[in-house]
Amino acid sequence: MRKLGSERLVIATHNAGKLREISALLAPYGLECVSAGDLGLPEPEETGTTFIENALLKARAAAEAANLPALADDSGLSVDALGGRPGVYTADWAERQWFEGHPGRDWYMAMGKVEGMLQEIGPQAERAAQFNCVLAIAWPDGESAVYEGVLRGSLVWPPRGKRGFGYDPVFVPNGHKETFGEMDPEAKHAISHRADAFAKLVAEQFGE
Repeated sequence: MRKLGSERLVIATHNAGKLREISALLAPYGLECVSAGDLGLPEPEETGTTFIENALLKARAAAEAANLPALADDSGLSVDALGGRPGVYTADWAERQWFEGHPGRDWYMAMGKVEGMLQEIGPQAERAAQFNCVLAIAWPDGESAVYEGVLRGSLVWPPRGKRGFGYDPVFVPNGHKETFGEMDPEAKHAISHRADAFAKLVAEQFGE
């Protein structure tokens, strides 16, 4: 398996928070991380129907545009009773229409949409769900590698806790009683789907 060297790595995101989080995770391995946003690279349209397709799409676009290795992630919530939805459309479910000139994402609305669909099924609805994360590395010559992380849990209602983001306040990881919205951030990051994917990436890329 091809491995990253001590070179610049493009993080295929325009999100400064995500750049900080990923840079911190990779800092011990001597990689200099720069975001696609900082390089002025365009954001490709996410046309994939799976997390793997979208992560690879973003990583390859950044690698080709910057002529450097690139890392991208795609993640989301999959609810068993909803056939795996929202899945790759996790963020789309939070998109608001233009309202008084302020578009954006409303995660309470998104959580309510999931809960409403479960309630339509009835009290017997299975509330099991999982967070998925796919990390994709792409090189300018087209070679790539993919690492998948999963965290199983169940959904609760109403939302609990104000930590985290997205669907965190309604997701309770298996073996725990707190939602991600209530959990200490360090405890969350230690068990998260992204931590699972990063552990696999580190083991393959930087292991002996």
